[in-house]
Amino acid sequence: MTDQRLRKIVIVGGGTAGWMTAAALGRFLKDGHTQVTLVESEEIGTVGVGESTIPQIKIFNRMLGLDEFDFVRRTKATFKLGIDFVDWKTIGHQYHHPFGPYGVDMEGVSFHAYWLRLKAMGEAADLGEYSLQAVASAQGKFMRPNQQRNSPLARIDHAYHIDAGLYARFLRGYAEERGVRRQEGRIVDVHQRTEDGFIEAVTLQNGQRVEGDLFIDCSGFRGLLIEQTLKTGFEDWSQWLLNDRAVAVPCALGGSTQPVTRATARPAGWQWRIPLQHRLGNGYAYSSQHISEDEATAYLLAHLDGEPLIDPFTLRFKAGRRKKSWNKNVVAIGLSAGFMEPLESQSIHLIQVGISRLLAMFPDKRFETPDIDRYNRVMKFEYETIRDFLILHFHATRRNDTPYWDYLREMPIPDYLADKMAVFQSYGRVFRENEELFTDTSWFAVMVGQGLEPRGHDPMADVMADDELRARMADIHAVIARSAQVMPDHMRFIADNCAAA
Repeated sequence: MTDQRLRKIVIVGGGTAGWMTAAALGRFLKDGHTQVTLVESEEIGTVGVGESTIPQIKIFNRMLGLDEFDFVRRTKATFKLGIDFVDWKTIGHQYHHPFGPYGVDMEGVSFHAYWLRLKAMGEAADLGEYSLQAVASAQGKFMRPNQQRNSPLARIDHAYHIDAGLYARFLRGYAEERGVRRQEGRIVDVHQRTEDGFIEAVTLQNGQRVEGDLFIDCSGFRGLLIEQTLKTGFEDWSQWLLNDRAVAVPCALGGSTQPVTRATARPAGWQWRIPLQHRLGNGYAYSSQHISEDEATAYLLAHLDGEPLIDPFTLRFKAGRRKKSWNKNVVAIGLSAGFMEPLESQSIHLIQVGISRLLAMFPDKRFETPDIDRYNRVMKFEYETIRDFLILHFHATRRNDTPYWDYLREMPIPDYLADKMAVFQSYGRVFRENEELFTDTSWFAVMVGQGLEPRGHDPMADVMADDELRARMADIHAVIARSAQVMPDHMRFIADNCAAA
């Protein structure tokens, strides 16, 4: 029988996407099964604003067998319990999107329904007070989950704020230890097979030819293989996601050290604030139709918590995705596959899910069409459901202070999002469809936070008597408050366990 095994895999591009892919392939294609080569040029910069993550990154790190505290030290990371949204519903309003659930479900009915019922009675506390992550982050507290049964402390979910450059460097060392080869050089030519258009090799500026069976395109926005060579096509989503620029700058530490990413709505976009151990990451994602680069830069510099550490730099992008993430023998991962700005910290997750789906559908030299089609179908769903969750933040707003917000508030929206909002606005119900990334808790947090008001609550919540409802909700509220009190200070926890050198 002919050996159809992939002998050579070539990753085009480094950065977070390239080295995450290399680390994963190095971990599983071990013992010389397949040679993995990563080609990158020090002349070509990488996009390094993806410093905020979501809890799924822990799955990736565990898959690689990384020690969490070592990872935090090596990337000068801090912990993250959620995202604070400031000025999104209206100027002066703030809400928290937490990792982990609100309260506990009771009698087979979602906690969300009971909170809406208690709110209608005029007796509910703020939604965030029923989330341990929200309460702890507001107090600057953090700890990892413990083994205490039936306690919110056992269900703490968290992510990280990382230095993306250090993370890529960390993963490079990991990958090279497992046999991945790094090839320095700028690609000047791409060679395709005459009979089917598959990529067979790339040529470097020094004349060296690098051959492969499978190529992973991590070349960033330009999509060297997936787009410039294979002409895969691009779905433009800028009619819903207006932001097409981001000006970014790190600054000295200052202000809050809470374990949260802060996203503040601005006149023509939004500003992020990401606390690391050694600096703050800051940026203003904006629409170039509504504000100039100079104005956005000046606005960002006027709203920092510390002195800038370098000159601000600007990124240009277009919201959307390739029509196929996998075309012939090329798989696009990271920015080459699509981009939707860093709101809700999904950029690194999309790298991760691209890798995990590739491992699940890993090919041999036959590159079977049904498997490739399934990969593209799954990735399309992943991108589109994340897209609609992001659109929700911009569309469900009461802001009417600038043309930017006026357009977003009134624009037509995709059917999937319209259906989600309609279901919520009837009885306050939210459902997670087909393992989409964001859970019912995430959708509920943003819908409530952005000011959507359902006409009622799930009728199943009415089965519980009023006095029992009050007692149970009060108990949940008290348990969460007590649990937060025993948690250590966020920065003290880091100092005691995983401070960077």
